[in-house]
Order: sequence, then structure tokens, then C-alpha cells
Amino acid sequence: MDNQPASEYMYITVFASGSSGNCTLVSAGHTRLLIDAGISMRRITSFLSDAALRWEDINGILVTHEHSDHILALPMLVKYHPLPIYAPHTVANRLRGRYPELEEHLCIIPVGEHVSIGEVHFTAFHTPHDTDESVGYRIDDSDCSFALATDMGHVTDEIRSALLGCGTVLIEANHDEDMLINGPYPLPLKRRILSERGHLSNGNAAILARELAEHGTAHIVLGHLSRENNLPELAMGTVAAALLGTGAELLCAPPLGPLTVSVEPLLKSEDVPC
Repeated sequence: MDNQPASEYMYITVFASGSSGNCTLVSAGHTRLLIDAGISMRRITSFLSDAALRWEDINGILVTHEHSDHILALPMLVKYHPLPIYAPHTVANRLRGRYPELEEHLCIIPVGEHVSIGEVHFTAFHTPHDTDESVGYRIDDSDCSFALATDMGHVTDEIRSALLGCGTVLIEANHDEDMLINGPYPLPLKRRILSERGHLSNGNAAILARELAEHGTAHIVLGHLSRENNLPELAMGTVAAALLGTGAELLCAPPLGPLTVSVEPLLKSEDVPC
């Protein structure tokens, strides 16, 4: 039974974003998808209940990669709620290797091609991270678009192509470089995070955010902040300075949400007043 009316807008609700777990709900009309399930099933169930939703209202789960902060709930979920789990080939192989019980629920998707579910289609794009394959997702309906890109050491042309023109984008602002360099992490871990297959810094997130805003993105959400190497006020301050004069709204996803954002249709050229 569907508990929410269809809407002309798309909505995203960030249930969790950070090194302790990641999970985002995308709602468009009567189609609802989760991106990652890296917190407990109990917590996700509670967030869904708060939104007047049940597991039966969810059409599927999109997985970015196999790190535990993105897949924690999957084994328990398939035991009680046999939802389709969408993932690219290598990610799917890693999932079935770790949790054989996921096998019959896995739906392998081609990166870079549209996959349709209900009223939306989604597209996976590669993100450079310290695993064999990691992806972000862009989700479009007839009027609105949302993209999520975290766990990336640098911004590639493939990422830019996927994100530019989206109405709302969640991007990674993982660390403040000074906090990381001067912090308690061992040197090899610092090097991994700072590498081109690590995580995006506040400064690099600011450069990307400015580019997005200049191409029409109205809402930018910062996510996957490190608890040890960042502060929300540092991330927001750095990115907000880069967005001055663009008119884009800037938000910061908490480690444990929810944070809900309306993804409004982008203005078409004929809608812009002269």
C-alpha cells in the first residue's frame, strides 16, 4: 500500500551520510529507491516509518560499492524483505563473495546506461575509490534530476558529465586537509585518503560545487564528512565561499539524518524571463 501521494517533484531524504554509514532515499511519484544501506535495518525501518513508508513501498536498492558503511544492512534485509539489489558487475561479484545469500537478489547493471524502474531511470557512473569498482548514481524522472557522488579521490570527466545539469546533487566533502595532515591517523591512511582513489577534500568539493552551480544546480548537499578530519562548519564555510553569487542553496547532511530536500524541475530556457 502506498502511503504518500504522487508529487510533481522528486524528493531525497538522507538517512545517513558518513564513515559510520550511508543510506539515501529517493522518491519520485510512487517510485522509491534506496542508494546504499550502510546502517542497520532497524534504523532504516524507523526512518521509513517516520516518512509513512514501509519496505513494501521500496522498489530497490542501488549499491555504490562493497565497503561496509554502504552495505551493512543487506544480509538482514534480504532475509525479511526480498528487494532487488542493483549493482555494477564487479561490485555485484564482491557482494556475492561476501554474502552468498544476496545472489538471487542481485541485478547487474551496465555502467553508463539508463536503467528504468517505475517513473524514473537511473544511471551509474564510475567514481575513483580504493576498491575495484565504485560508482555514483544519477536519477531522472520526466522533469527532475538528482545525483549522488561520494567516495572519490578526484573529480573525473565521467563524474562531471553525470552531475552537470542536475537540479540537486549530493557530493562528498570528506576532510579538511589541515585537520587530516595534522591529525592522529597513521601516515599510510592519510596518504590513502589524500590519494586520487581516496576521498574528496573540502577544497576540491568547493571547486566542484561552483562548477555545478554555474551549470544550473539549485541545491548542493555536502555528505560523507569524516568525524575525525572535518567539521560541518569547515565544510560549509569552504564551499559556501565558492558559491557566492551563484544563488545555489547549500546544505550539509548529518551523519545520521534525516535530511529531506525537494528536487524541483530545472527551468527550461523558454521559462526564463527576459
